[in-house]
Amino acid sequence: MFKSDEAMPYSMTAVRTYAEAGVDQSRKASHISAIVEQLTYSRKGKGKPLVGIGHFTGLADFGKHALSLCTDSVGTKLLVATQMRKWDTVGIDCVAMNANDMICIGAEPIAFVDYFAVEKYNEEIARQIGIGLNEGARRANISIIGGEVAILPEVIRDFDLAGTCLGIVEKSKIVAGKAIKHRDVIIGLGSTGIHSNGLTLARRVFKEAGLSVHDSLPGGSGSVGQSLLEPTAIYVRPIMAVLRKHEVHGMAHFTGGGLSNIVRLKEKVEFVVTDPLEPQPIFRAIQKLAGIEDTEMYRTFNMGMGMCVVAPEDEVKGIMRTLGKSVKAKVVGEVRRGSGVSLPSMDVRFSAY
Repeated sequence: MFKSDEAMPYSMTAVRTYAEAGVDQSRKASHISAIVEQLTYSRKGKGKPLVGIGHFTGLADFGKHALSLCTDSVGTKLLVATQMRKWDTVGIDCVAMNANDMICIGAEPIAFVDYFAVEKYNEEIARQIGIGLNEGARRANISIIGGEVAILPEVIRDFDLAGTCLGIVEKSKIVAGKAIKHRDVIIGLGSTGIHSNGLTLARRVFKEAGLSVHDSLPGGSGSVGQSLLEPTAIYVRPIMAVLRKHEVHGMAHFTGGGLSNIVRLKEKVEFVVTDPLEPQPIFRAIQKLAGIEDTEMYRTFNMGMGMCVVAPEDEVKGIMRTLGKSVKAKVVGEVRRGSGVSLPSMDVRFSAY
């Protein structure tokens, strides 16, 4: 993505991988497996699970329909918000991380509850969190129907923000990825920046380079903090419009794990990204400052593509028309025989964690 002889405005950092920054995705996968292996009980009849654990969201049988549930948090982006003394956008991220996961299976998000755990009371932070949650709900077209505020001075340092989303889908319209086949087309949907993943590595890189959140972003506009706090794009409205009109075989939300998330849709096929979307300046700055390899960048960050739609070739023109100007989108690749994910132009290839 950049030439090694390009001028670097700051010293190159020592940390070059997500694992070195403290988040080892392989260990995380092992940690998840340790939990999932114990989850042997499942309800029968109404409420029984319809997909295995591991998709972007869960499904429970509800007669003609399926109910969808997923949960996620804002992560260490909250630390940036506190450094900036600006908390009115992280609620958007909280909704986005859940709603974007939910639509990957074709379910429409309809309701949301938040969990706000704090070390001590701070009404101003709470007010600003509420502003962001409300804006996220508006963008995702969901209702926030409740939540929980927990005061945990012996457990929490500062605060944590998470949420759970409820959605619904007709069983006949579930999009689980099983229909994906050779020569399907991959349409990439543009991100708004780093979204709410990889912040542990990003923050570490800027810190080691001697840059605070208030310093100018190298090669970009605005400050480092402003770029890191840019709210996660919410894709609910454009995706729901597509699903009402077109055949879609699979959808992936690029969060922790970067483009490897697409492998969760189907094994024994290769997702080939021949023409990736252009990454925003925040990614270029992180990569240049730390000398991070392309493979690590694409396995950690969304790299400009927050979500993708996998569809039959004859649906692509219609899908692009339906998306219109609601989101930046373009054909980025195709499905081929093989396995994993590859970006041939950068000689990048990897599988799921």
